Amino acid sequence: MKEIFNIFSSKKIKETPKPKILIDIHEKNSLVASEIVKLGMEIEFQTLKVGDYISNDVVIERKTVSDFIGSMINKRLTRQLEELQQYPKKILVIEGIYDQELYPENNSDGVHPNAIRGFLISIILKYNVPIIYTKNSEDTAKFISVLAKRTEKEASLNVSKKNLSKNERMQFILESFPGIGPKTARKLLEKFKTLKNIINASEKELIDAIGKKAEVFKIVGEEF
Repeated sequence: MKEIFNIFSSKKIKETPKPKILIDIHEKNSLVASEIVKLGMEIEFQTLKVGDYISNDVVIERKTVSDFIGSMINKRLTRQLEELQQYPKKILVIEGIYDQELYPENNSDGVHPNAIRGFLISIILKYNVPIIYTKNSEDTAKFISVLAKRTEKEASLNVSKKNLSKNERMQFILESFPGIGPKTARKLLEKFKTLKNIINASEKELIDAIGKKAEVFKIVGEEF
């Protein structure tokens, strides 16, 4: 802790350090990180094995409403909830409830509202993960900053991903590319069959398959 000498006093004043919040690198494009900085918090981007944010000893998984529904359908969220069990304290944030209804009667994804309600109950009772509903990225940042101001206790990063099947590992690797979500990753694997074929595919082949998102794969051929 840094000490500052006050020229008007014989006592030394201790400067309180800013709480540090660890943020997964996949959250760089979200507005939450910048909002956290505005609130006077210190942030550090890392490749987190589990969760999107770590504040004190609490791990936070953040989902927008559309992300929540999509990851519920493809069961990715189920895997993430299982991975969160490695931490004693965890929170699921569902962001954007003012902008998008969480369980509309006419859901374009074809999911019955009661299925979503049932899954929310399962998150709390089966996985023992509390849920916080936030209005937007600014509101999410405020919740995280309040959490960070509690007495700090460092959470262990010595956790691991759940053992994935071969197909899940292949999909997980593709999802590490910015802009490549579960749906796009599966589309590529179904078309090209192997990761090697995807990497070796021509730019035109990739664009024909997934459109402008294909530009992200240009980095594969660039030098370090």
